[in-house]
Amino acid sequence: MTTFIQLHLLTAYPPANLNRDDLGRPKTAIVGGTERLRVSSQSLKRAWRTSDHFESALADFKGTRTKRLGEEVFKRLLEKGVAEKKAKKWASEIAGVFGKVKNDNPLEIEQLAHVSPEEWQAVFSLADTLAEEGREPEKEDLDLLRHNPKAVDIALFGRMLASSPAFNVEAAAQVAHAITVNPVKIEDDYFTAVDDLNKHEEDAGAGHIGEAGFGSGIFYQYICINRDLLIENLQGDENLANQAIAALTEAAAKVAPTGKQNSFASRAYTSYLLAEKGAQQPRSLSVAFLKPVSDTNDPLATAIKQLQDQRDKFDAVYGKCADDRRELNAETGEGSLQAIIDFVSQ
Repeated sequence: MTTFIQLHLLTAYPPANLNRDDLGRPKTAIVGGTERLRVSSQSLKRAWRTSDHFESALADFKGTRTKRLGEEVFKRLLEKGVAEKKAKKWASEIAGVFGKVKNDNPLEIEQLAHVSPEEWQAVFSLADTLAEEGREPEKEDLDLLRHNPKAVDIALFGRMLASSPAFNVEAAAQVAHAITVNPVKIEDDYFTAVDDLNKHEEDAGAGHIGEAGFGSGIFYQYICINRDLLIENLQGDENLANQAIAALTEAAAKVAPTGKQNSFASRAYTSYLLAEKGAQQPRSLSVAFLKPVSDTNDPLATAIKQLQDQRDKFDAVYGKCADDRRELNAETGEGSLQAIIDFVSQ
């Protein structure tokens, strides 16, 4: 039976603009007929996989998302003494293995490619061989560049390669968009910047005037990890899968999206975390907040209670929805993150 690990988090953020839309304002969603703040799953996953937690725990098993693979190969060939014209042609052919290259810049791929450490090693090894033998890459050389990746971020979050479907990876972790449990109103911060060298002799006005949208609230975040698929994606390495689950859990609890952090310093740890493990069909508990939390005296405690009540109601109707559970409640000082990490990574 497939083992699923489910994480439910409630994180309270102060005034912030964690994830912006095309107009620079905080992203929102209509839930239960009311407007909520939203942080996209893409924003969350990038914040987690580029965090220090991932880097310190999994640095040797992290992939790189880039369009500029060809530029790196081009630099490598030049360093090895290959003439610029040949280096550009050969680097473009190598980059083309990972995606269609741009017409106006043949060293750049049109779309981001998620490249595993093994693939980087193969790419640079081929570049060194070409430079040493003074020849252009052959089809057989290029065919050996693609690998089934042993990279935790690719294993967790997947990758799609339109040019090489055989090397697509199905994501083992599903990440929901985080939404506030309370209704919100986007506010505007009208700000000015003063020119330090302006002595007000001619102009006493500001050197710059601008506006920035912001909002605050308690976010509900849901993550579901297919542990068996994760192990399969990591070529059967169960220890590495456990490290990946531990790193993801810690990052989800501690790492805030980076949007406008210098302006708002809105970093926050999660206040409540429910971890579940079992073979039962996964389910989000977002329905607990279809009706928004309206308690203005202690909204966090109310949100925690609504989440726990919804969990218990699902258990009552469908039977036990998980084999085992652990909780962390920073509101009451109960539980610990380390205990949850130990629970999910075993």
